[in-house]
Amino acid sequence: MLAYRHAFHAGNHADVLKHLVLVSVLRHMAQKEKGFRVVDTHAGAGGYSLESRYARQKAEYAAGIERLYDAADLPPALADYVAQVRAFNGDGALKQYPGSPAIALQLLRPQDQLRLFELHPTDHRILASFMADAPNVQVAMKDGFESLKSQLPPTTRRGVVLIDPPYEIKTDYTRTLAALREALERFADAVVIIWLPQLQLLESRQLPQRLKATADKHAKKGWLNARLTVASADARGFGMLGSSVFVANPPHTLHEALAPCLPLLARTLGEGQGQHALEKSTHA
Repeated sequence: MLAYRHAFHAGNHADVLKHLVLVSVLRHMAQKEKGFRVVDTHAGAGGYSLESRYARQKAEYAAGIERLYDAADLPPALADYVAQVRAFNGDGALKQYPGSPAIALQLLRPQDQLRLFELHPTDHRILASFMADAPNVQVAMKDGFESLKSQLPPTTRRGVVLIDPPYEIKTDYTRTLAALREALERFADAVVIIWLPQLQLLESRQLPQRLKATADKHAKKGWLNARLTVASADARGFGMLGSSVFVANPPHTLHEALAPCLPLLARTLGEGQGQHALEKSTHA
């Protein structure tokens, strides 16, 4: 369970999609003066060197953020996301990639809170050294799924939950579904962002429909699902084809923000076979 290191995958197509959605959601939340809390259940190390041996082993960022970093005329939401990556690099060359905690920290205001959970001891140590002293930030080496109950609802009744497990073990699928249900039962207005790998596994294929059913029952503002496919399965049917981001209680601005971004990402990151889909519930 603790073998996964996101450093191998930092800045890849899945990070691009996930963080595009995260930036768009946080921008919307900040339109109101009242503070909000962000809970990241699988925070990772917070930020990653793209020059490290981990990142260079597969260089997945080369088919992800690197293709967008110097692009011109991007749709506004995509340009905003790339700007956050640029800010993490001091507006210089692409040498580092911000994880979800770093992106959140760049966008949160003094009245907002960030709660970060990471079980991997090395990643937790890096995360804590990077962010533990930042104002309104708490870093804990605890199970993020189990910690949700202590974080919801926030006192301001405004909150965003990011659930992004590695899905290396099949229980991550059932725990993710349970976490969505628990989050919405505790706080029906919570914006819950869930990243999902697109695999041939039965669990991977079934989870989106199960998330939709749960959100239909418990989320006041419905759901949105953005999918980006960048590859085909190998001869044995293995490999990650792409990913999707499911959002319960999506901001009303999110669908419009993502609509021009997904076709561009499919063309740019899809190696000539990219596909995309953007769907929402009738009351989202």
